[in-house]
Amino acid sequence: MEITAQAMRRIPLFRSLSDDALARMARVVYARTAVPGETIIFEGDFCEAAYFIAEGQVRVSRLSQSGREQVLARLGPGQTFNTVPPFQPDGVNHATVEALTPVTLYVITSDDFRCLVGECAELALVVLRDFADRLDHLTDLVEELSLHTVRGRLARFLLEHAEAGGVSRRWTQEEIAAHLGTVRDMVGRTLRAFADAGLVRMERQRIFLLDREGLEAEVHR
Repeated sequence: MEITAQAMRRIPLFRSLSDDALARMARVVYARTAVPGETIIFEGDFCEAAYFIAEGQVRVSRLSQSGREQVLARLGPGQTFNTVPPFQPDGVNHATVEALTPVTLYVITSDDFRCLVGECAELALVVLRDFADRLDHLTDLVEELSLHTVRGRLARFLLEHAEAGGVSRRWTQEEIAAHLGTVRDMVGRTLRAFADAGLVRMERQRIFLLDREGLEAEVHR
């Protein structure tokens, strides 16, 4: 599948690039698809490419030595992953990335990506800006994990994912635990405590928010 410069411009990271820069990228990029549940890259494997999401959503996660999963991000159209390892000496993937929906990716091999960034100053600048955004996100994640309790993190998660009084999709307690950096049993106990306090109602695996102010107070406690 041939990727045009116009298609590349639909990726927000590349919208400011000149036609020449986009044409140079289009000559080396190729498309890849993935189905829901498919692992696109594995943490610790040799980094073969950088990825740019054209369609769909993916989940980025890491595993601790004890086997506990920490979800780092959910990414969607226009976002990128695995752009840092091509520039590091060890050149290994930092995380595992799994498709949550049908996904279409634009892929550039590590060698081609390094060459493009080295030869094209405007591309190097947008890549640096993307690195800065990633650093901000990971700094916020470290702060969240180190300075806030599970109660506070769960309250923030519920508020951020709530739509029209309820949590927008049916998250399992295991999925929530992976996002919060804890275990399923702790999520279950905390949800029951929130329900007993009148903050939420759980019904048929759905969570309904009853007291947003109370949950916000838990976030800042």
